[in-house]
Amino acid sequence: MSDIETRCGFVAIVGAPNAGKSTLVNQLVGTKVSIVSPKVQTTRSRVLGIAMLEDLTAQVIFIDTPGIFQPKRRFERAMVQAAWSGAADADLVALVVDAERGFDDNSQGIIDRLKAAGRRAILVLNKIDLIKRDRLLALTAKGDGEGVFDRVFMVSAQTGDGTKDLLAFFGEVVPPGPWHFPEDQVSDMPMRLLAAEITREQVFLQLHQELPYAATVETEQWQERDDGSVRIDQIVYVQRDSQKAIVLGKAGRQIKSIGEKARVELEEILERRVHLFLHVKVRENWLDDREHYRDLGLDFDA
Repeated sequence: MSDIETRCGFVAIVGAPNAGKSTLVNQLVGTKVSIVSPKVQTTRSRVLGIAMLEDLTAQVIFIDTPGIFQPKRRFERAMVQAAWSGAADADLVALVVDAERGFDDNSQGIIDRLKAAGRRAILVLNKIDLIKRDRLLALTAKGDGEGVFDRVFMVSAQTGDGTKDLLAFFGEVVPPGPWHFPEDQVSDMPMRLLAAEITREQVFLQLHQELPYAATVETEQWQERDDGSVRIDQIVYVQRDSQKAIVLGKAGRQIKSIGEKARVELEEILERRVHLFLHVKVRENWLDDREHYRDLGLDFDA
């Protein structure tokens, strides 16, 4: 390896809520590092996904950021600030646009801010499997006309179509330099936090109609067992007793279903047996808890 020049750099993946950023990062990395749900603002803090090119010439570190929109509440302001700080720190910015939705107000707002900052970017038109070719060409022309994009890529993060070319491009343009992470590492997220995120994803997937996104999950205990398995105790925090009843479900069936799905996924990720125990508690003010923001890597005072 010593005679081969390696490359390594950071690529910030930005976009409006639900543009498919997390699905794209998971596809580029080749495994799940960021949770996905139909609910907007599923990604709450900056997540790093680390991709190695097959020929081991480059390591591309993707910063999966929260969706950027016009924030109204403290928590929303903190998430949007995390997204912009991720973009500011990166070697390259890629704007993901939902091709089915087109350039909405949030996407246009991101483009305008990139222009104001004098920042160049890559345009990634996602969900191309859902729209006709003439619409796609019109979106490409609109992107070209903005004068901020160096390249346009068309992908389907869901199917993987076009993502190999996108990763190869990033591998060619990140700066020369040594790798920042071991070649088998896929994320910088601690396992306790990833485990909590996997459970939170199931809460959203199973209850996104009934429950507002003001629910969070914390890993309270992580106990390694002698037989190689792990016991994980987690708390699902909600804001009201009525929400607690929704998460528990009749005779505890809902929380059992959430736990079963999360456990199966955790066993796949950890490649060992998992004993998962979930508890639901009401914490009315968790959205105004400075410590919780710090745990998520968010700025309480944003």
